[in-house]
Amino acid sequence: MTTPTIVENPLKQLTRFGQSIWLDYIRRDLMTTGELKRLIERDGLGGMTSNPTIFEKAITAGGEYADQLAELRQDKSLDAKAIYERLAIRDIQNAADVLRAVYDHTHKRDGYVSLEVAPFLANETQPTIDEARRLWTAVDRPNVMIKVPGTAAGLPAIEMLLGEGININITLLFSQVVYQEVALAYVRALEKCVERGIDLAQVASVASFFVSRIDTLVDSQIDAKLPQAAPDVREPLESLRSKVAIANAKLAYERYQETFSGVRWQALKDRGAQTQRVLWASTSTKNPKLSDVYYVEELIGPDTVDTIPPATLDAFRDHGVPRASLQSGLEEAREVMSKLAACGISMIEVTDTLVTQGVKLFSDAFEKLLSAIKSRSAN
Repeated sequence: MTTPTIVENPLKQLTRFGQSIWLDYIRRDLMTTGELKRLIERDGLGGMTSNPTIFEKAITAGGEYADQLAELRQDKSLDAKAIYERLAIRDIQNAADVLRAVYDHTHKRDGYVSLEVAPFLANETQPTIDEARRLWTAVDRPNVMIKVPGTAAGLPAIEMLLGEGININITLLFSQVVYQEVALAYVRALEKCVERGIDLAQVASVASFFVSRIDTLVDSQIDAKLPQAAPDVREPLESLRSKVAIANAKLAYERYQETFSGVRWQALKDRGAQTQRVLWASTSTKNPKLSDVYYVEELIGPDTVDTIPPATLDAFRDHGVPRASLQSGLEEAREVMSKLAACGISMIEVTDTLVTQGVKLFSDAFEKLLSAIKSRSAN
């Protein structure tokens, strides 16, 4: 009798390539039912991320927050934002407690859960700093990261906060240039930590580089250009469809490798510093013509994190093919970006637009959430 072959979970196999998988989702029942613990054990889950859209869906759907909401409504000193924070902080604390074993086992490399500052602060530096400090203190867990958007106003806040030893997840990164500014800000912040006597081994950060949204916008621009394009331009335009996001991400990772090498970084590494890993965000497939695990499969490489929504996580567990993909095809990636510019599509305009859209998307979700809380509080 032939012994059946046991195929290892594709998600767990990703660790062989140096990649950690985090869940881009949070909801209270993940912790209360033990599902988060099962994901850690079964899939090798290394962390979690949240954002205002995720919390809006979690808190407004179903009744699992009803008891705490009813309790908080009794305190008339709390406005809708304060009530939201109490709800969110409890979830973040519970998730951090479940993930603490991962944090300890990986020597502080994984096991983090992220909580974002209010999105309407994205263009205000000092209020972002103040809120991030307050949330960091309120959660009071070493394995939390406070999410701050990589906007022009967010960058100085990020450097200031990291320099105080606060773990930061920099979100809404689309541009290679802005990514490099974020990475260098992390290096400078660690140097400030050294001056202040802060243990570098206690400081962690990831740079959340968004992927699929780039293809969604670029492909729409390709569609707009094709009807008027000259025959010799149509083929180059068509060849770029659903290729730009991966190319952009691969070249951003190349900048990661350049930043976290050399004498300057080695001096910090010798003091216990860990690199600020690139975290692939927006990795669900928006185009139905593509594989549902396309963006996960194409960005597998060392010292990276991929934060994956539940449906994509299930899909990769079922039929994902782990392989070392991130560091291959770099010349092709450069060619894609060069061809994009030649076809008259500005990557600067694309990434600037996506940051603006991202801030609005999260702000709208946050306002929707606060409105729902106000409505429930009035009843």
